[in-house]
Amino acid sequence: MGFFNGVPVSIKGTGMYVPEKVLTNQDLTAMVDTSDEWIRDRTGIRRRHIAAEGELTSSIAEKASREALRNSGISPEDLDMVIVATNSPDTLFPGVAPKLQGMLEAKKAGAFDVQSGCTSGVYSMAIATGGIASGVWKNVLVVGAEVLSRIIDWTDRNTCVLFGDGAGAMVLGPAADGEGHFISANMRSDGTKHDQITLLGGLVEYPASGETLEKKLHYVAMKGNDVFKFVNRVIPPFLKEYCLESGFQPEDISWWFFHQANQRIIDKTAERLGINPEKVVINIHEYGNTSAASVFLALCEFMREGKLQKGEKLLFTAFGAGMTYGGIIYEA
Repeated sequence: MGFFNGVPVSIKGTGMYVPEKVLTNQDLTAMVDTSDEWIRDRTGIRRRHIAAEGELTSSIAEKASREALRNSGISPEDLDMVIVATNSPDTLFPGVAPKLQGMLEAKKAGAFDVQSGCTSGVYSMAIATGGIASGVWKNVLVVGAEVLSRIIDWTDRNTCVLFGDGAGAMVLGPAADGEGHFISANMRSDGTKHDQITLLGGLVEYPASGETLEKKLHYVAMKGNDVFKFVNRVIPPFLKEYCLESGFQPEDISWWFFHQANQRIIDKTAERLGINPEKVVINIHEYGNTSAASVFLALCEFMREGKLQKGEKLLFTAFGAGMTYGGIIYEA
């Protein structure tokens, strides 16, 4: 856990994009043995958005980014770095971020991807904030973008009901007088649990072959019960400790932006922390689990509603494959 020192860093603008195609729980009943009630009761998900043919992670990232740049008043030419958090890149290399940098014509910017499970979004915020605070960068575009529908086995009801596609973005820069700033971040991992969420096929350990195709190793696989147990055991005490080390009680946080993975996990965590449910920002019912994009989508919708007040504290937190987890606190 550490505090951000040096240049205060502010959120200058946010943006988002989700594909037009919607896949409802009812639609899924024609694809796998499931029901709307079963999905809603276990996950809180009602719908998810699915990328159209030809829509790539880079193309939806561009749409979210352009909105964030417009809202920030910062031009692509003024960006120093483009960071994309994703677990479903167009290709392993080149990464999504260099393609996005080129699409935006951000000619002075560097670019790289962060791939660390669903926590990639929170990690990316912390990396960008640290870079600006230290003076290495001034303006940074941070994007969470996923087209998970292309790497999901649509015959596996344990995973296909969970995920959706979408992209969210934020532009970060030095805080002007009266603007908000990031306070602290805490990024952790338990690599002994690396086998709980996987996509194994096609790389070094399992090179693409007829066998990897037959075993469906090119799709997301999840040990759902193990993930559920890990999160419920680790995340609540981690968040409480993180708040205390940052100088706050959990109830001092005005708004909680949990990774939108499972409504039951969010509810249970909030209950254990003594959080008022009205302080928890939820949109999983509409988008499902959008992995690295989820906290960005939640923030963008929240900002559109105009709820944020000066001095309020926001906590973004996520967990994901690895098993990685972390949090970052912002004061408006």
